[in-house]
Amino acid sequence: MSDLKDFINLRHTLHRYPELYKQEFETSRRISEFMQQFEPDEEIDVAGTGKMFVFEGKNPGETILFRCELDALPIQEQAPNLAYRSAHDGKAHLCGHDGHMTIIAYLGKLISENRPKKGKVILLFQPAEETDLGAKDVVESPEFHRLKPDYLFALHNIPGVKKHTVLVKDGSFSAASCGITINLKGRTSHAAEPEKGNNPYFAAQKIIDNVQTMTTRKQGFTDHVISTLIYIRLGEISFGVSPSDLEMGITLRAYENQDLDLLCHKTEEIIKKYADEHQLECSFSYGEVYPATINNPDCVSMVKKASESLGFEMIEMDKPNNWSEDFAYFTATNKGVQFGYGAGEDQPNLHDPSYNFPDDLIEPAGNLFFRIYKDRLL
Repeated sequence: MSDLKDFINLRHTLHRYPELYKQEFETSRRISEFMQQFEPDEEIDVAGTGKMFVFEGKNPGETILFRCELDALPIQEQAPNLAYRSAHDGKAHLCGHDGHMTIIAYLGKLISENRPKKGKVILLFQPAEETDLGAKDVVESPEFHRLKPDYLFALHNIPGVKKHTVLVKDGSFSAASCGITINLKGRTSHAAEPEKGNNPYFAAQKIIDNVQTMTTRKQGFTDHVISTLIYIRLGEISFGVSPSDLEMGITLRAYENQDLDLLCHKTEEIIKKYADEHQLECSFSYGEVYPATINNPDCVSMVKKASESLGFEMIEMDKPNNWSEDFAYFTATNKGVQFGYGAGEDQPNLHDPSYNFPDDLIEPAGNLFFRIYKDRLL
């Protein structure tokens, strides 16, 4: 059976051959081949490229699920001296999902050596976390409903925090967010006579400024809210034409779900106000909608208990993470918890082109998950 070196080699291989959301075919195959040595009682395909490996006890009991992510990011890696750097241009594991997968694979080894006496444990390798709400697809799948997990657990490595520090929080662990795409339509004119047309840029400028001011002042919201302009598309490369069509995208973000609902409502009012003021047609739509990840207090207690028993340093977070996570779709319907795991104070940030998951997190993080499993099913 694999030793720690084999798991490090697995992580390096996953890092070298990253795949984007809904395209994780080779990644899924590699995981499947690696996990067979642990003789799971069942291997289940889920949500396209996803995999669930089930270890079942002889007696009835709880069903516990541990989750990791398969997909990489559409970013060019900048690590020329890394022996196992990405072989795929414009794709890289810069969020640590290669490490998360390896931690769960290591957990599979530990479980295979200490199989459950009761209940079931599920190791989920989830597709499409970064941009396509793979967790939602899993939650809505018949395979997930058949297994009916009682508790779900996931971690995310956190650069900038001392290694092996566990970050826990009751309630909202990561922010709710969504992308709003805004379309404004005016009227073209000759660039020499812009007053005879209706260029939507001026309304767009007011929309952007007013949404930004609203989130900066935070009036009417219960907690932190953020707006981020992502892109603007306006006109063509034709210096004789004042344009008529504008599209832009803004990410809206809030620590609490009710604040995101209010933020969306107020943003829509701003869009309509300035579209009417400038006599423009307008429309908007939403994408990449993530609820806040709401941790269950019982699951948080399990993480704390396991961390204390293994001697891990813990930090109780006083506010949620600004980033969003599709693990929120699990915690919206099931008892679950996501917690942070320190990746080192000198690590590049997540999504940085030079980020590389530290191999020395694999074994202790796997042991932490195993302790949670051991406390419930052995």
